[in-house]
Amino acid sequence: MKPELLLPVGNTEAFYAALEGGADAVYLGLRNFNARGRAQNFAPNQLQSLLKESQRSGLKVYLTLNTLIKNSELPTLLDMLYMLSQTTVSSLIIQDWGVYYLLNKFFNKLPIHASTQMGIHNSTGTNYLHTKSFERVILARELTLPELTEISRKAKIELEIFAHGALCYSFSGMCLFSSYLGGMSANRGLCCQPCRRIFNSSQNSDYFFSLKDNQLIELLPQIMKLNISGIKIEGRMKAAEYVYNVARAYRMVIDDPTKMEAAKEILKYDFGREKTSYFFGGNIENAITEDPYIGIYIGKVSSSDEHSFSFKTLHRLKIMDRLRILPKSGTDARAIKIKEFKKKKGERKKENGLLGKVVTIQTDKIKVNREDKVFLIGLADIKFKSKFTLEGKRLKLHMPEDKKKNILNKIGSSKILSRQQLFIRINSFDWLRKLYFDKFDFLILNLSKKEWEKLNPHSPFLKKNSRKLIIQLPKFISERDIDFYGSICSHFFRAGISSFMLSHISQKLILPDSHKITLCASENVYALNDVAIQFLKEEFIKFYVYPFENDHQNLLAGKDRKGIVPLYFHPELFHSRMPVLFNHKDTPTQSDLPTGQAKIPSFRDDRYTYKKLVRDGITIVIPEVPVSLLQFKDKLVKEGFRRFLIDLSCVKPSQNTFNRLLKKFHTSTAEQPGTSFNFKAGLR
Repeated sequence: MKPELLLPVGNTEAFYAALEGGADAVYLGLRNFNARGRAQNFAPNQLQSLLKESQRSGLKVYLTLNTLIKNSELPTLLDMLYMLSQTTVSSLIIQDWGVYYLLNKFFNKLPIHASTQMGIHNSTGTNYLHTKSFERVILARELTLPELTEISRKAKIELEIFAHGALCYSFSGMCLFSSYLGGMSANRGLCCQPCRRIFNSSQNSDYFFSLKDNQLIELLPQIMKLNISGIKIEGRMKAAEYVYNVARAYRMVIDDPTKMEAAKEILKYDFGREKTSYFFGGNIENAITEDPYIGIYIGKVSSSDEHSFSFKTLHRLKIMDRLRILPKSGTDARAIKIKEFKKKKGERKKENGLLGKVVTIQTDKIKVNREDKVFLIGLADIKFKSKFTLEGKRLKLHMPEDKKKNILNKIGSSKILSRQQLFIRINSFDWLRKLYFDKFDFLILNLSKKEWEKLNPHSPFLKKNSRKLIIQLPKFISERDIDFYGSICSHFFRAGISSFMLSHISQKLILPDSHKITLCASENVYALNDVAIQFLKEEFIKFYVYPFENDHQNLLAGKDRKGIVPLYFHPELFHSRMPVLFNHKDTPTQSDLPTGQAKIPSFRDDRYTYKKLVRDGITIVIPEVPVSLLQFKDKLVKEGFRRFLIDLSCVKPSQNTFNRLLKKFHTSTAEQPGTSFNFKAGLR
């Protein structure tokens, strides 16, 4: 059976482009709660028109609700779910476990797909979602073809993969970089694309993290032999012609793989970046691009004045073609439409606007300088309808207030604990010699594979403190490592250590099947709102860490006071499977050692310095300066919070450091240097 071809729709023109290009389905967002908050998106009345048009054309429509929800947004979320329950959308694509909880309990006729933002990357994840009645999961982009093959063999749920479009450097759903730079959370649809920026290392400046665009069309015949239900194209921010051309190309190969070369020719005009088949194709060595911008390079500005600029090109340009002008600095690119070709004295103007090989373009809007690069980013000769002619039934936009209040009143608890509890986290067992176990309540062990293999759970020291120990599982567990972590957990459980911290809720399936196990959730299992917390409690999660990118206002807006508030930590801004090199001396594994034993590469932008770590093949980027909220501890206690975390991961093991931070915790004193992340400024 052929896989479904799924196209992105950011506006009305893109919808009709997908339809004409041969899409089986489209995905789109409304103006709230979707991971492309910067796209034009759709109003409810437009959605109804689109759905009516889709029904007439036999097109499925998937609606994205794939962002994290703050407590103050829960009433609006309920209104949206109520409104969507009146429509014929084919499914909702979600990230937040709070959204899942509401759908499952109160709107269970709406089918659910798991967004790639959920970070599903192994068969444990797919099978867990199957138990939760998800219809489909959109897998992480970082899988290899053998991994996809194995997952598809084991999966009990429909699978979907991204086959074309932009790639994020970090695992989707695990990137905090944009949030760190000013509260614009990638997990809430407002990514400012830090991976596309120039950074400076000790030896050079470059786009260290800017990936080429994904293109799997050559692998499509192999992928079609697997149990894959959906082939998805990225690009809700892209123009309609992109949607049309990419749809045509992938439609062509899905219907007839012998037309591969013709399809690849079409894709030359997707106006994207250079292409990579990434982990699927096994060619990550050259996956970083030198130019983070989209478009086809067509020339360099040779001269300019106040009203025009000239450049030499072999491309045939027309009025209304779109160009991007990239300054020599490599930043602040600007887009223009060709409105007029300027004719120089003595030159004969050709019909298509070309003046031989030199083009002079009239412009009054932007300043163009000599040596600026010119890119073609859109053609004038592809046009699509920009308005819907059909109208659907009028929707009720607001849930009745009594029903809404009834739902929200049933969710969450404002119970306050009677005593404080302090959690310490370490990522190296070198720390074990530096800590006083009588000074805290729980110790979270977040170790590397090598250290787990070396650590003896039967040692007298660990046996003595076994009730305080929590074993943390990593954010990414490859298909081949599932058995490794399952055996580690069983080994420690048999030794009397019964508390485990999940970095993905599906990791429950890895643990020994015993009612004696205490389940915890790391900050990566997002407990950003009371409904998500309600879901975790019903999954028997006893301890849960509030998200690192949380803010004070959101904490107070919720009822819950039982979560663990992180007071000191180095946030993982990037968590990536993709290695990155800063210079010829750097290697992908040189810092794959316990913190303090390796020379850790650093780099910076115009504001901050960052460090790169490599751990079990995962590249992790952290800020050099930690986030410290220790000075707010007493205030938080007065507000009802009693559980706190000091995360010593990424800190050189030192008894003095431990004692100093412990003292500042008890006196509610600031640690300097330190930042407050989004705690005061707010999470957007």
